[in-house]
Amino acid sequence: MRSSKGLLMLLIAGLAGLGAVVFATRWVQAQAAGDGKIAVAGTDLELGSRLSPEMLRMVDWPAGSVPPGAFLDLKLLEGRVVKTSLQRGEPVLESKLAPEGTKGGLSAVVAEGKRAMTVRVNDVVGVAGFALPGNYVDIMVNTQEEGANRSDRDRAISKIVLERILVLAVAQEANRDTTKPRVVNAVTLEVTPEEAEKLDLARSVGSLSLVLRNQIDPKMAETEGATKTSLLNGVAVAPPAPAPKPAARTVVRRGKPAAPVATVAAAPTEPRSCVEVIKGVIKVTECF
Repeated sequence: MRSSKGLLMLLIAGLAGLGAVVFATRWVQAQAAGDGKIAVAGTDLELGSRLSPEMLRMVDWPAGSVPPGAFLDLKLLEGRVVKTSLQRGEPVLESKLAPEGTKGGLSAVVAEGKRAMTVRVNDVVGVAGFALPGNYVDIMVNTQEEGANRSDRDRAISKIVLERILVLAVAQEANRDTTKPRVVNAVTLEVTPEEAEKLDLARSVGSLSLVLRNQIDPKMAETEGATKTSLLNGVAVAPPAPAPKPAARTVVRRGKPAAPVATVAAAPTEPRSCVEVIKGVIKVTECF
């Protein structure tokens, strides 16, 4: 009797397990049937790259989590230009592409209404190579105050003239994923037309320096610029004392009328020691 009950329980347990397996299999198949395919990068892509079919591939993607702007057909991506770097296997989205008809290269990543302008830098001006594509910098110019000569260091001034300027490229490299500093001789900046005019004037009237700033700091600094007086805590720099004017003496030529008298400037002489010598009734002053 007891053995019959045990066999019955085993049979019921086996049937329940078989039913669970069948149910789970059907659920998995149903989920798989709802999956789709989307386009992803087949290799690492740099910004400005023009897409071709060999750069892309289709992969399975759960239907319930397809990102907005994904592409379900590779033909729709042919000839499009990416405006940001893409890693291998990363979905290609409409938000990461330049408008249709855009040609490849750096011009594809310049924002609407902006311009790309290149300035010459060195290892110091370029913040030791840490001004990389995607970073923001301020532009500072060192020049002379209005009306001063270029050689007049006492009237020099340093002033930040442009703030939060995006670095588009360093030399011919526009990859924004790198973090390794690169010392180059040219940096391309994204500026508005008005900022381009200021930048061109600044580099013609003085020397430029790039000032690296925090990526997420949008605040603008309002400064008056640094001069030699402000650098020395407000102590005014005294101008050099003018040289004393040489004393004039009158020379009268012998044998000539006294009317035409020529006046010449006496050359400055060093102070000398003088003594009076009396010879009989004659007194003579001798200096040496």
